[in-house]
Amino acid sequence: MSEREILEVDFLFVGAGPANLASAITLKKQIQKLQETSSNTIEEPMIVVIEKASEIGGHQISGAVIDPSPLSEIIPDYMEKGCPFESPVTKEAVYFLTENKSIRFPILPPQFHNQGNYVSSLSKFTSWLGNEAMEIGIEIFPGFAGVEVLYDGQRVMGVRTGDKGIDAKGNHKANYEQGMDIHAKCTIFGEGVRGYLTKQLIPKLGLSGMNPQVFETGVKEVWECPTGRIQPGMVIHTMGYPLDSKTVGGSFVYGMKDNLLVLGLVVGLDYKDPFLEPYEELQKLKKHPMIASLIEGGKQVAYGAKAISAGGYYSMPQLTFDGGLIVGESGQLLDIARLKGVHVGMRSGIEAGKVLCDVFAKGESFTHENLKKYQTNFLTSREGKDLFRSRNFHQALSQGIPKAFFHIGAQMITNGRGIVDPMRIEHIDRESYQKVQEKYGSTQAPLPEKTKHATSVDKLSSVYNAGTIHEEDQVSHLKIHDTKVCYDTCVDEFRSPCNRFCPAGVYEMIEKEGNHHLQVNFTNCVHCQTCDINCPKDNILWTPPEGGGGPQYKIL
Repeated sequence: MSEREILEVDFLFVGAGPANLASAITLKKQIQKLQETSSNTIEEPMIVVIEKASEIGGHQISGAVIDPSPLSEIIPDYMEKGCPFESPVTKEAVYFLTENKSIRFPILPPQFHNQGNYVSSLSKFTSWLGNEAMEIGIEIFPGFAGVEVLYDGQRVMGVRTGDKGIDAKGNHKANYEQGMDIHAKCTIFGEGVRGYLTKQLIPKLGLSGMNPQVFETGVKEVWECPTGRIQPGMVIHTMGYPLDSKTVGGSFVYGMKDNLLVLGLVVGLDYKDPFLEPYEELQKLKKHPMIASLIEGGKQVAYGAKAISAGGYYSMPQLTFDGGLIVGESGQLLDIARLKGVHVGMRSGIEAGKVLCDVFAKGESFTHENLKKYQTNFLTSREGKDLFRSRNFHQALSQGIPKAFFHIGAQMITNGRGIVDPMRIEHIDRESYQKVQEKYGSTQAPLPEKTKHATSVDKLSSVYNAGTIHEEDQVSHLKIHDTKVCYDTCVDEFRSPCNRFCPAGVYEMIEKEGNHHLQVNFTNCVHCQTCDINCPKDNILWTPPEGGGGPQYKIL
């Protein structure tokens, strides 16, 4: 086999999400400023961003209501430059839902105040931000997935990108293209939630935080509604129905331009019921009179799903190490109390970019010692302080209603400390399942019927609206460690929950000649990472498919 091509760069950013793009833009502009004002000669650095999606923004999905404060620092004239925000927030409300009723909170909780923020499509916003980065000379390569971290001892020295053109049997096709090794003075990991490289990097380098990392899964639909019904900038959050009092989660409803409505449901992955299916819970939500009144007569035009980093401050790993650093949701940097991560990720990227520029301009090495002030600077920023303030929020919610309200109330008047600080997370998400026998009294308990009503959409139709595309003739990127575990223990103990927690219908346990067979429809995958997190037997590994594969989000 021929030797791999090696590309030498100064800075390698893995992932073209808002955090990494904000970091690259900050770095580039800070260096340009120094070049104009400094008496010392500062070389032009080579800054490269790789992105596994086929287009910038193609894998980006969020609510999203974006706080523009960090953006205004790096691109002050963002509105003049055509930033594609949908609408400023014009109306806010929080409701507690029962099956048929909605009770509005008389006072808006502080964390839900969104004055000055914008309802947005994260995929559109990220695409725009990527174009802004390229205009100032940053190189972005879509369709290149990082598959391996390269080390020199304990120092990160870059990333290997994935091979292309390998068939389902592992043979080279006519269009085979070997991945390259990108060597960098500093590598910045901004892969998003449960990043494939970051999740390996953290244990290898001993970076783990006090608490284990925990997650939620969000499923989101965009509806085109009858003219005049949707108020752009409308922001509604709900709790209660369709989830029970012991399950963390809630919904969001946002008004966009052009009669479009965002509807989503977030479910904590520490839920106990092995029969719970986040996608079906969203279908139930659409039956609720308040939601139905908004979408009846409309149609679903887009769909997507993603895991959400929920652990917060106490699950945050050490963010710096020799040869690199971590930004955004790869480092659990999301304010779960506000259900907001875009501005937090961008702030982390900005603070990282400033430190990267400083180290580069001084001609110093990118060691942990020289980079560690990035983490300090981030945590003393407004967004970092907000992250600290919500440090016990997810743990409180996991106590279930009404106990959670007691804890959260105490946290609100004690700057997040609450009754217990730190609140520990004793079990990671996959360890929370009850066995079917324990929950339902029989291993043969019937599964819930699928929700069917005027606005329900079957899962495969939704996957079509995610635009997900993978090369069919390739090795599946979803690795089952031991199928015997699926057939011999998981079926009886948990009734194959991968069939339900996957929001894209990837996993199907089917009967073949009297035997169980797990069918993996990997081409459906929307890269949400839920299976990698929540298999009760820790038997599924998500890996990057051939670069460019996955969802093709446009308005999510």
